Amino acid sequence: MDMNKVWEWTTEEFLTVSASSAPTPGGGSVSAYVGALAASMTCMVANLTIGKEKYKDVEPQVKEILTQAEATLDALKSGLSQDIAEFSHFMAALKLPKGTDEEKAVRTGKLQEVLVSATNTPLGIAQNCFKVLQLAQELAPIGNTGAISDAGVAAYLAESALKSAMLSVDINLPQIKDEGYKERVLAERTRLFEQAAVICAETIAVVQSRL
Repeated sequence: MDMNKVWEWTTEEFLTVSASSAPTPGGGSVSAYVGALAASMTCMVANLTIGKEKYKDVEPQVKEILTQAEATLDALKSGLSQDIAEFSHFMAALKLPKGTDEEKAVRTGKLQEVLVSATNTPLGIAQNCFKVLQLAQELAPIGNTGAISDAGVAAYLAESALKSAMLSVDINLPQIKDEGYKERVLAERTRLFEQAAVICAETIAVVQSRL
């Protein structure tokens, strides 16, 4: 199947290829997919709130949440496609010639470049999942109670997808030589994990109180 058209696949096709021996879609891509589902749940709750007389006072706020959730959904879809592309770039770099010292130096430099790019992509996916989590938190106290459980679904999925995407970061970092870059990524990892845990717990508590 054409990996460049992954978002045109049916759900069955995506699951089949993910379950096969094909290297992509892999963990980062699947994390982006789950994050996109979390974003879609946020959008759904917002759409079910907008236009309802009971929620007219919060409609401007919910519309803004919807706009941001739709943008984040698009970003996660792009992240999935980019994650697949990064694997191809890495494999291409591995195949570069290494017969001479000059070729070895070029290959090493390219591999480092690709590793950083392949780390930035799942890190971006994790950051977008964090954004979904923040939006679910905003929506939880004001969204339509008839669909508020789905704001909780968004929160749970977003936190899980965030942590899952970060595993693709973790596997690359030991191979990267730029210590300053690694320190910055690890600091961001810690921030995301700590804040996501708090936001998810608070969001679920609000959702449970409105069921």
